[in-house]
Amino acid sequence: MAVSWYRKAAEQGVARSQNNLGVMYRNGYGVPQDYAMAVSLFQKAAEQGDADAQNNLGVMYEHGLGVPQDYVLSHMWLNLAASRGQDAQAV
Repeated sequence: MAVSWYRKAAEQGVARSQNNLGVMYRNGYGVPQDYAMAVSLFQKAAEQGDADAQNNLGVMYEHGLGVPQDYVLSHMWLNLAASRGQDAQAV
């Protein structure tokens, strides 16, 4: 049920819901695990300034999950998240 509500809000451009739906895809909660979809959702929310999404996107780049591993982009997104008060967290 959560996936359905997150999806509706994410389609409306709600960054928090885009991030939360991305977490669902990253972890395979209620949907098949899909790193590329998770990255896409994290990217949309991160570009709107969502610190959790920026952190999540940075971790995805760090580990090469759904994207080619890229430490420069990882560092950028993690720094943006940290500047908004979000500590880096592992996947």
